[in-house]
Amino acid sequence: MQVYRETPADWWEVEALYDLCFAPGREALSSYRLRDGVPPVADLCLLVRDAGGVMAAIRFWPVLVGGADALLLGPVAVHPTRQGEGLGGQLMYDSLNRARALGWDRVLLVGDAPYYSRFGFERLERVKMPPPTNPARVLGYALTPGAWDGVTGTTTRIAVPPKT
Repeated sequence: MQVYRETPADWWEVEALYDLCFAPGREALSSYRLRDGVPPVADLCLLVRDAGGVMAAIRFWPVLVGGADALLLGPVAVHPTRQGEGLGGQLMYDSLNRARALGWDRVLLVGDAPYYSRFGFERLERVKMPPPTNPARVLGYALTPGAWDGVTGTTTRIAVPPKT
């Protein structure tokens, strides 16, 4: 399996995979409000491609949690015909290792704890996502020891300076 960095030319093919894997209206979720107008962290947007196209993809976005920098993981998706082959897990491990190497300290996501706990994610009881997010689904991973210690508050968008 070969993991590639997503390029601008891959954008719409990755979006088509997300449309296939997630319910209609996925962009209405509160996590998407944190992504509006903010470019993803390009070095961490990865995909797996075969002759049929993009089979799996993961993206990350910069956010603030109570003023502390964090990465918002998601979405991550695997084409239905390739699920169960470990593609999603490989993207998770590769991207988290890359994030650590790039100097990031913490990762946040909204998801199912039983699935994401195998990668080291734990519930963040003192971190809030915009409503109507279920607080039990707010999970975090420390890329450096203690990175979530003392981090509390609401997750907000990164302010992106206007293009000049």
